[in-house]
Amino acid sequence: MSDSGKVILGLVVFLAIAAFPLWYNHATGEATAMPELVYPTGYTECVADSAFMRSSHMDLLNQWRDEVVRHGRRIYTGPHGTQYVMSLQNTCMGCHSNKATFCDRCHNYMAVDPYCWQCHVEPKESL
Repeated sequence: MSDSGKVILGLVVFLAIAAFPLWYNHATGEATAMPELVYPTGYTECVADSAFMRSSHMDLLNQWRDEVVRHGRRIYTGPHGTQYVMSLQNTCMGCHSNKATFCDRCHNYMAVDPYCWQCHVEPKESL
């Protein structure tokens, strides 16, 4: 038990290093800074409510892909009864036309790299 002081010191140093990102983010406030998105003007309704789209839009897009590619179905009926064409480029990017100020800000904040643009044509940004 003569090394108990060294073990305790080692555990304290390990915990300090492991917890550093948490303390750093808390001290700087960067972890709570949500990105400011530029929402489309002139549109009053999305294919689903904001909370669903924020958390599950990737699931919806995957479902759309499967329905169109595997089953040939192209019409999606939203929760409000409105029908939409299942298309990332024509439906989603029709409203959210500026990928840099909408899609990219959230994806960069969440550190995700969607594979949408491996198949779809990435929209050209207008300045």
